[in-house]
Amino acid sequence: MPLPKPPAKRGTILDPSAFDAQAAPKPARRTLKAPAEESVALELQPPPPPAAAPPVVRPAPAGLPVKAAVSPAARPASVARPAPKATRTRSARTGPAKLFVLDTNVLMHDPMSLFRFEEHDVYLPMITLEELDGHKKGMSEVSRNVRQVSRELDALAASQGDSSKFDPAAGIPLARTGHKDAGGKLFFQTTFVDFKLPDGLPQGKADNQILGVVQALRGQQPEREIVLVSKDINMRIKARALGLPAEDYFNDKTLEDGDLLYTGVLALPADFWERHGKTMESWQQGGSTFYRISGPLVPSLMINQFVYLESPGNAPLYARVTEITGKSAVLKTLKDYTHAKNGVWGVAARNREQNFALNLLMDPDCDFITLTGTAGTGKTLMTLAAALSQVLDERRYTEIIVTRVTVPVGEGIGFLPGNEEEKMSPWMGALDDNLEVLARGETAAGEWGRAATNDLVRSKIKIKSLNFMRGRTFLNKIVIIDEAQNLTPKQMKTLITRAGPGTKIICLGNLAQIDTPYLTEGSSGLTFAVDRFKGWPHAGHITLARGERSRLADFASEVL
Repeated sequence: MPLPKPPAKRGTILDPSAFDAQAAPKPARRTLKAPAEESVALELQPPPPPAAAPPVVRPAPAGLPVKAAVSPAARPASVARPAPKATRTRSARTGPAKLFVLDTNVLMHDPMSLFRFEEHDVYLPMITLEELDGHKKGMSEVSRNVRQVSRELDALAASQGDSSKFDPAAGIPLARTGHKDAGGKLFFQTTFVDFKLPDGLPQGKADNQILGVVQALRGQQPEREIVLVSKDINMRIKARALGLPAEDYFNDKTLEDGDLLYTGVLALPADFWERHGKTMESWQQGGSTFYRISGPLVPSLMINQFVYLESPGNAPLYARVTEITGKSAVLKTLKDYTHAKNGVWGVAARNREQNFALNLLMDPDCDFITLTGTAGTGKTLMTLAAALSQVLDERRYTEIIVTRVTVPVGEGIGFLPGNEEEKMSPWMGALDDNLEVLARGETAAGEWGRAATNDLVRSKIKIKSLNFMRGRTFLNKIVIIDEAQNLTPKQMKTLITRAGPGTKIICLGNLAQIDTPYLTEGSSGLTFAVDRFKGWPHAGHITLARGERSRLADFASEVL
């Protein structure tokens, strides 16, 4: 639609008639010659039978849309109105929608799992609702998820209006509460289901009752696929042993395979200079060299990704992607932290990935950093060294806050006395070990100087528990989240959103050492954060590959 004419003077209000004159279509200048032309305007409708007399066409009044006027005698019933546009309906699919029977642990794990099955239907056995009711009390994350599920189910039930007119067999559309991606329906078990399981399975156990419901549904609805969804591995094994299809809940997984996780490092091809040298621009600024490249490599790059090129006989190139504009990217050479003169709090990088990590940790523009790697790769030591250097030497931040998930490897040791920091101190053995390594370098001042340094360092480090993080805001602090692989995506979001102005958050973890139940490499909160933050200009990630703890630890990591 063309725009109306602009006002002639400043402050003049446009008359409404100007809009109407522009929006109104022009009067018809030609008339239809035969009824056959109407079939073209009506989107390939069947041609009407020959009329006895030509249609009478009258000009439309000015300002109204023009329609083809056809005499009632010449308009057949089949073309009385245009055919409606085709919409996506269930009948348009090749077969009936699947029916997913949800185990209780799926709802406890993800309270929004009801709405993550796209166009397929969801079935909740009555025993699932009973188990949800038994876990609704408490302050744990499982209890909060159960209460969230109950609220979602209550909203779906209330969306039906009058309960006396509700037909349980018709189901409840899952999109009623605003979840447009959920195109299926929710079905409840409202009647007793007669099933027969092998005699070796106790009939009163909740898992076996759910298996019986799946078996009975397959007999009642043989035309559609019935699938059990459970996070319990043993439950899925029993289902498959009985010939029942069972699947894990995959919507919580960020990646299907942990090997596909973004590493933050890219090796440049050997012919990098030959393919990109002709159009390359280079300049120096602030002690670093910048390269602007354009070529086939640019689409595969991300902001804050590290690239390297090591070829025999030539100087190696270590750079970081600082800018991507269209088909060109800017690479910035790194500061060499492998040299002793550039050591951070007495710590120098021992390999290429550690050098990349220290460049990220010492960058004031990186607000969120994730470091992953096996045991002994130096994640905690480098992070503490960079944090102490920026708090005590550069005074960029005021203090260091260290927290971690309190998931034991073995049996619990019972009640821990003391305040919050004293209760957390047994979990912070790794922190104490690394502080001892960092304080060992202070030999010039003697024992008194070393003791004073330790007191100063510990005064700048606060140990906090995850249980009291909700609602807090950290200003100008470095927050170190150790053992972040044991966090769920929801817990990770809770911690990252605590950051206020001038705060840097560093997440450390080893995805091969997950101790939280029902959490895998693909569904860990650390994997979730790495995947979501890649490419953001103020975030970076490095996967540390080489262990530097000791030859014994390195050999044990390989053979055990």
